Amino acid sequence: MKFERYGIGIAKGMALTFKHLFRPPITVQYPEEKLVVSRRIRGNELVWYPDRCTGCATCAKSCPQGNIEIVTHVGDENNYVVDKFEVDTGRCMFCGLCVESCPYEALAMGLSYERAQYRRGQLVLSKEELRLSDVRQPSGYARPKIEATLPEQSLLVNWDREKGGQKLSLVPLSKKRGRGV
Repeated sequence: MKFERYGIGIAKGMALTFKHLFRPPITVQYPEEKLVVSRRIRGNELVWYPDRCTGCATCAKSCPQGNIEIVTHVGDENNYVVDKFEVDTGRCMFCGLCVESCPYEALAMGLSYERAQYRRGQLVLSKEELRLSDVRQPSGYARPKIEATLPEQSLLVNWDREKGGQKLSLVPLSKKRGRGV
């Protein structure tokens, strides 16, 4: 009676365990290896295009927490010139409302997700730090033109060995990884 009640479930569980026991691990060694993130990630950074920005402050008005500070003055051709553009990323919840509300596409979400700092003052970014650079790249969030140029996401769930994509190195189990003998 007991074997009929518990034995089949235990046998199925052990069969599944043995099935996965002989597969190679698919763990990514994170600091050394990184997967390509989603094209539309709302990373914890903003990218600012000063040539597109008119200083209208629509992004600052749409920010629910008031983290964007813009100071402008009237220029020679009766247009706004941006003197100060600061974003407090320490308080920002990265909702993307500022990016969606910008009528000139002068603001974009970034791809980076590793922006930790030791001091809160370093989280307030000025207009020089927000510009597009080799380190600060835009994501495709609310920007379909940018999204088309970005590489395809490489999650371990979607990774196909035949199709290619990002190559992952399989590291054998060792003491270094916390497993093994």
